[in-house]
Amino acid sequence: MSGADNVVWLGTPAFPEAARTALADPQLRANLRRATGTIRDRRLAVAAELEDWEELRERAATIKHHTLRHLDHHLLRLEKAVTAAGGVVHWAADAAEANRIVTRLVEATGESEVVKVKSMATQEIGLNEALADAGIRAYETDLAELIVQLGGDRPSHILVPAIHRNRFEIREIFQREMGEWGAPAPEGLTAEPRDLAEAARLHLRERFLRAKVAVSGANFATADTGTVVVVESEGNGRMCLTLPETLITVMGIEKVLPSFADLDVFLQLLPRSSTGERMNPYTSLWTGVTEGDGPRNFHLVLLDNGRTATLADEVGRQALACIRCSACLNVCPVYERTGGHAYGSVYPGPIGAVLTPQLVGVEHAASLPFASTLCGACYDACPVKINIPEVLVHLRAEAVEAERRDRLFPTPEALVMKALGAVLGSPRRLAAVQRLAAGASRLVARDGRIGALPGPFARWSATRDTPAPARESLRAWWRRTRTPTSEDIRTKAEGK
Repeated sequence: MSGADNVVWLGTPAFPEAARTALADPQLRANLRRATGTIRDRRLAVAAELEDWEELRERAATIKHHTLRHLDHHLLRLEKAVTAAGGVVHWAADAAEANRIVTRLVEATGESEVVKVKSMATQEIGLNEALADAGIRAYETDLAELIVQLGGDRPSHILVPAIHRNRFEIREIFQREMGEWGAPAPEGLTAEPRDLAEAARLHLRERFLRAKVAVSGANFATADTGTVVVVESEGNGRMCLTLPETLITVMGIEKVLPSFADLDVFLQLLPRSSTGERMNPYTSLWTGVTEGDGPRNFHLVLLDNGRTATLADEVGRQALACIRCSACLNVCPVYERTGGHAYGSVYPGPIGAVLTPQLVGVEHAASLPFASTLCGACYDACPVKINIPEVLVHLRAEAVEAERRDRLFPTPEALVMKALGAVLGSPRRLAAVQRLAAGASRLVARDGRIGALPGPFARWSATRDTPAPARESLRAWWRRTRTPTSEDIRTKAEGK
């Protein structure tokens, strides 16, 4: 199976083209700036309250890196603990296998609909579409996911999938679409957040009360106890996790933690990094099945889908430590201006730029590692200290090498780089080129700036001013002003 079949990649235009479309939408940029700025400020405030914040980050990074080095061992421990608690564990090598497993489990119940807790793993594999092909309808219950689903849209943020919509757009979507999916929007619905939330609550209530099957994701799972954890802010997830008779959880294999005690670290870091809260309003934990309490059947689907291949990359594997907090998105100057859809992936922003190419193969998402300024803000914000700029540079090299392998002839960029290498490798050649550039600049420069450059340099000069080369290089200036004359040498020798 090719990486493109992993479903993570949605097949939208490459990032540069998609970004240009997003940048031309002033409403989108306003929505993003307002939302990311608010979350960013709140995160900084609550993180500053903890004197041991940096120690927590270091501890979380250590736990994650240790777990990834011994992932096979901890996954087998998890399987044993879940099975002992009455659950059933399934292993899925890729998206297609995971979709087959979940579809088969739902069909075995005789039901034709499921309710869902927000889950990036199920978005990654395209589960809703796979269930629809089998005649099973999936209803999103997270408020933001509901907005996306009703609008026939795609998520654009890890934490707030509908961040690209404002409340007036949401009201229009509710009025237009709710009746097609179930209970219609109330008459006279306003754009006030309280009214929109109440409309969603009324719309979803009948789904919760009649649902027999639920599908969830997982934030964490502890290998020693077999406990699975979902954190959320609305309570809709709690309804999905407790009311249905059958619960199916799809979880990426990297979400496992060695012990229940490790949750202490991550349940302090995650809410502060994601929503700017001191704790999540709803933290649901369950271990297998319990007679008379919650679902009677529990299935845990452990999803690989490119993660094992990512694990083999000593530099890139650190992306698997991600806890999906979205802090890197909220501080990224590129994401704030383009939004998540421009990345063409379930995983947008800086973490998506390093995770998606590894899950699907860098050749299928070659533009994403370049969707960054390498400013390092993402690294500073990451609660598990993923060095995203380091991975971006690493993947850029892989993308260039992959393109080189696939071409019969060198790219113009490769030819330019080869020429630059030849020039920079020789002081004599460099001096000659500098003299030539300085002479040419006198003919075309205006006020110390050069206008449009020719040929392959035109795209560069179209969006920025190009400074004219200095009339004298540093080396030439040094020789002229600092090189001692014969008189200086004679004077020094005579001790004068």
